[in-house]
Parts: sequence; C-alpha cells; structure tokens
Amino acid sequence: MRNSNSGFTLIELLVVIVIIGILAAVAIPYYQGYMVRARLVEVEHAMSVVESAVTSYYQDREQSWPNCSTKDDISNSLGVSLGSITRISDISIINGQISVTVGNVHPMVNGKTIVLTPSPNPDGSVQWSWGYSADFPVNLRFSEH
Repeated sequence: MRNSNSGFTLIELLVVIVIIGILAAVAIPYYQGYMVRARLVEVEHAMSVVESAVTSYYQDREQSWPNCSTKDDISNSLGVSLGSITRISDISIINGQISVTVGNVHPMVNGKTIVLTPSPNPDGSVQWSWGYSADFPVNLRFSEH
C-alpha cells in the first residue's frame, strides 16, 4: 500500500509568501498614488464649480472680475458653498484668478497651491489655464480642459 501525503512543502509555501510580498510591495505605492489623485479630483471639481461661477459673474457684470478672499466671500458673492469641501484649506479669487491651497490630501501635496487663471476672449467667453506652485508634483497635475 502506498501512503500518500497531500499538501504543500515548506519550500512551496515560502515561495508563495515571497510572491505575495513582492506583489504587495508593488501594489501599495500604486494604491496610495491613486488615492492622492482621487482626492485631488475633489479639489479640481470644486475649482471647476468656482470657475463656472466666476465666468458667469464676469459675463453678467460687464466684464469685471470678482474679488473674494475667503470661502464665505465666495459663497456670498458667487453663491457657491465650499463649506463641505475638506480638501481645500484656503481659497481666494483676485481679479478672477482662483487660488487654492490644498489640505487634507497627502503630505506630498498639502500646503501647495493650485491656480486657475482666466483669459478672456474677444467674444466674451473665458478660457482657463491651470498653474501650480513650483514644488507641486508634476505627475499629479491636471490636464487642460
């Protein structure tokens, strides 16, 4: 009679553990990068909402830009409430330029600045361009829209 033991050898188990460790070492940084990008999308969306309000203000007020130094000023002047946006630590609008200080995202980007700068066109429309503080990571910057 043959006695067969079924199961894994110690070497096979160690190889599986090493493979899982390698996959985890590669996957965790990618996951963290995606989490930072997802949180920055919240900032981008909030800035886009403010961008639309600033454009409407500019067009309704005969081509004059709003000046707002706080979230409350933006809410009162433009009707955009940013109180629930926790990823923005500071926001201001000066001559139409929207400047945001990122907060509560990741130490890599917290305290850094994102700027939306308007460029009025002759037909009354406004084109916007993104700008960043010099130390803002290049791989996390938004594309033009």
